[in-house]
Amino acid sequence: MPTTTPENLTPPSTFRSAGILVAAEGVASLIAALVLVVRAVSGEGDNAVANGYGTAGWFGVLGVGVGAAGVALILGKRWGRAIATVVQLLLLPVVWSLLTGSHQIAYGIALGVVVLGVLVLLFSPPSSQWMAAEYSDVDDELG
Repeated sequence: MPTTTPENLTPPSTFRSAGILVAAEGVASLIAALVLVVRAVSGEGDNAVANGYGTAGWFGVLGVGVGAAGVALILGKRWGRAIATVVQLLLLPVVWSLLTGSHQIAYGIALGVVVLGVLVLLFSPPSSQWMAAEYSDVDDELG
């Protein structure tokens, strides 16, 4: 069984910085959910009641999950990296769509910088070494 040392408990700043960005993505999703609920209640747009509530619920559920992953990263919980990585990979086609199909270049660049930044932070050498440190004692025992 791996031993727990202080360096294993304290995540590197790259890991916590990624957590801050992922938590901000979760908050942005929750804000989008709130805006969609307000629009649905006010009756703005086509099919505002039917589509607005459902879409708001979807954004709300995703916002809570992504926000929880961000908080987990900030607190040094290794499981948050898996959720954060999947979310970033799912956002890459959104970035591409913003840059090309919908011609929202400014939004595409902003989201692309965040997504790529999170991926770089999550898989930077300090983050990867910290993630692997939990298993270093197991390798020593087997070797």
